[in-house]
Amino acid sequence: MRRLLAFLIPLLAWTSAAHAAGCEIGAPGSATRIAIGDTGRPLLAHVPKGFDGSRPAPLVFLLHGSGGTGAQMLADSRLAETADRHGFILVAPDAGIALDKGFAWNIPGVPTIAGKIPGPDDADDVAYIGGIIDTLAAKGCIDRARVYATGLSGGGRMTSWLGCVAADRFAAIAPVVGLRAGNPLASDPSRPDPATCRPDRPMPVIAFAGDKDGTNPIAGGGAGYWQYSMHAAEQRWAALNRCTAAPVTRWVSEGVYEERYADCADGAEVIGRISVGGGHSWVVDNEALWALLSRHRR
Repeated sequence: MRRLLAFLIPLLAWTSAAHAAGCEIGAPGSATRIAIGDTGRPLLAHVPKGFDGSRPAPLVFLLHGSGGTGAQMLADSRLAETADRHGFILVAPDAGIALDKGFAWNIPGVPTIAGKIPGPDDADDVAYIGGIIDTLAAKGCIDRARVYATGLSGGGRMTSWLGCVAADRFAAIAPVVGLRAGNPLASDPSRPDPATCRPDRPMPVIAFAGDKDGTNPIAGGGAGYWQYSMHAAEQRWAALNRCTAAPVTRWVSEGVYEERYADCADGAEVIGRISVGGGHSWVVDNEALWALLSRHRR
């Protein structure tokens, strides 16, 4: 038995070290720029404190707003502190369409803040984000069953788009001041166009917004890509997730109320959290964000 243990202990230590060596994406507790294949688009990856690569971690995408950058979003959201406390890897990529200042996400049919609808020559951000997942999974860094996305404004719309077209890659999404359920219907912009959001599985949705947001108002209106209300988006996601319970509204903290659709297929849910007096900003309790996301697996 002693001889067996003398053999097994070094072997197990070597296996653990080899696994950790395969997940070389930066020092724990810091953000590092890493390459994703030959895309020429490095991204910031924050590795949580204490991460040793011995087992795959959850992954959260943090998507910046239109005209922003991943670095700005990482700093403004302070979500890295939550990642350190709960042990998830946080990635903050730059969008694929360069603007005079910052970047914009490629959401087909949706004009950027520069007024241009993305064309076939623009970078495919859905494919790029999928490549990030595959790269980090191949390194043994992340758990494919626990991949999540959140984002602000234009990043919230991109997060919503990922829920529509890449539901097989994400366990849950959390748009911030940017919940959509497809593009506005051409014949009636007050409703989402069902043809533009057809996820292939129920998608848990946790959305955050402020009731004083004048850019993406929760009541609808605003820019052409916005138009329908946040409530209409919630209702559409509830229909897509085959939720059967009537929506329930309740206060969850001082100045924050929640609209929840439950009894949905495959354990999905649709939640909208509204901050009273909140504007077009990161109106998020990061601990609550992670608690709501992390209870879902793909």
